[in-house]
Amino acid sequence: MTLVPVSLGTRSYDIVIEDGLLDRADTHLAPYVRNGRLVVVTDENVAAAQLSRLDASLAASGIGITPIVLAPGESTKSWDGLERLMNRLLALGVERKDAIIALGGGVIGDLVGFAAAILKRGCRFIQIPTTLLSQVDSSVGGKTAINTSAGKNLVGAFHQPVLVLIDPTSLDTLPAREVRAGYAEVVKYGLIDDADFFAWCEANGTALLSGDPAARAYAIEKSVRAKAAIVAEDEEEKTGRRALLNLGHTFGHALEAETGYSDRLLHGEAVAAGMALAFRFSAAQGLCSADDAARVGAHLGAAGLPASLRQAGVSADGAALVAHMLHDKKMEGGTLPFLLARGIGQTYLDKTVDLNSVATFLDQEARQ
Repeated sequence: MTLVPVSLGTRSYDIVIEDGLLDRADTHLAPYVRNGRLVVVTDENVAAAQLSRLDASLAASGIGITPIVLAPGESTKSWDGLERLMNRLLALGVERKDAIIALGGGVIGDLVGFAAAILKRGCRFIQIPTTLLSQVDSSVGGKTAINTSAGKNLVGAFHQPVLVLIDPTSLDTLPAREVRAGYAEVVKYGLIDDADFFAWCEANGTALLSGDPAARAYAIEKSVRAKAAIVAEDEEEKTGRRALLNLGHTFGHALEAETGYSDRLLHGEAVAAGMALAFRFSAAQGLCSADDAARVGAHLGAAGLPASLRQAGVSADGAALVAHMLHDKKMEGGTLPFLLARGIGQTYLDKTVDLNSVATFLDQEARQ
């Protein structure tokens, strides 16, 4: 068992990582039980694959669960999805001291976390992420949100979980495409500020994607420790340090918007294409070498991830994609900060990027 603390004063919590943790979750969840039960929010796919494991573990300790099973997919992370979930939680009589469990991927974690943030002005919640993307990224740090017609994650709150339980074996039932999408967020940590970890990914990414337990465990722990350290330093992106975690997201969110936040392009796939675009744009601006940009694109492509507009299934011109970016929640005084790179492991925040140059670059990319 690996324990990673997230140090946030009175809001500190632990991330527990262990193979088979779902089958022994009662030990960790028992302190949060009230009235003999726990409310578990999940989606149809995760319920079919993992809910019985959690239920059996808790039943062994005399703890019951009340499941709320939602439809899978990004469309659930919406105003309608939030309203339905809130009404269910209120009908169950959930109280402020109860702990709501989010069992699933990033959609469930984001939605449940936001519901917990606003239900009765704040309830506790526990993250049990079941996708690689949510295990290495979205379950840690307290960012919660829903999508709106204006853009992704524009309505939300910072609301930290009280506990995160990560069982890597839950990935065994995950479709290969979902694992690949999550791998993009693993690669991100190397590209941000750890060139050695990116090199590790180049050497071990195939094994990780094939389900090698050692490679998977190392990547999850390495990613979680990196994010926990950044969150502890800059919980609400006030100093700019946490903003580095958005590498690839400004381009990626525009691609998601263009594809309708649908299964046409998963979030991790959009981030992968976004990171490749960020490095090629950096190279075009003379910030990093073309070789580094090519290396990033080559590794993402070798992992089965999109590294270009064409591979992401996007044919829009630069103006259309930049128009999506104007709804980005990071807009500040009419300026959109970009995560650019001076090299692999040398990402930085640039607040001086001209969006016309971005549109021109994307037009060139669309012709590739």
